[in-house]
Amino acid sequence: MKPQFGNGVTLVFDDLGPRAGAPVILIHGHPFNRTMWAPQTAALTAAGYRVITPDLRGYGDSPVLPGKALLADLADDLAALLAGLGIERVVVGGVSMGGQIAMEMRLRHPGLVRALVLSDTSPAPETEAGAKLRRETAERLVAEGMRPYAEEVIDKMLAPYNVTGMPGAAARVTAMMCATDPEGAAAAQRGRAERPDYRPVLAGAAEPCLVLVGADDVFTPVAEAEALHALLPHSVLTVIEGAGHLPGVEQPEAFNRALLEFLAAL
Repeated sequence: MKPQFGNGVTLVFDDLGPRAGAPVILIHGHPFNRTMWAPQTAALTAAGYRVITPDLRGYGDSPVLPGKALLADLADDLAALLAGLGIERVVVGGVSMGGQIAMEMRLRHPGLVRALVLSDTSPAPETEAGAKLRRETAERLVAEGMRPYAEEVIDKMLAPYNVTGMPGAAARVTAMMCATDPEGAAAAQRGRAERPDYRPVLAGAAEPCLVLVGADDVFTPVAEAEALHALLPHSVLTVIEGAGHLPGVEQPEAFNRALLEFLAAL
């Protein structure tokens, strides 16, 4: 399905499960696409939820807009998508960059957000050093393509023992990274270099929130998830053992169990 938005962005997305089910939107991270949520989509739709999984602009099957894609742009794209579907309240979930887009949606479109699911992500603003690295990475992706980057970060996306112990998952994650258009990935990196501070809006959030983190995540370690949990007034924290930065891929059964328990309590 490809709804056309007023800003000219056309997103490709899956809309699965019963239309009468409680809606959940799941936002992928960088540099992935909507297929990363396949295990979660299967579990949620089987439980009666309506699940929307979009490809963000510049990723997957959605069009590439070279330049810079702010997190605000990506959040507004998703708000427009939901409006086009007639969805007024939704559980918003995301991993890594997707979690930051979920936070941006809570900032910009608070009326949309019924609850938050934040996996392996950070609410803190980008540092000066981090912004410099993101801009450099953007130029590198355009110059070199995705494969060198994918090979460099695979043992940080997944826990190193899962790269060898779960070759199917490692191959799937690597394939998603390599299939991403470098210009799209670069645009998002430039936008993330300008990431704001989401802590003030989250500290005042009245919505329930599930914070998830892989026990061996090196990008956003457990300590950061604990700080995020402490910041959110109505949150629960689940640490997924045997996982790194992508616990929904590495340990889908444990991830799905925590997610379904959280949704059932809403």
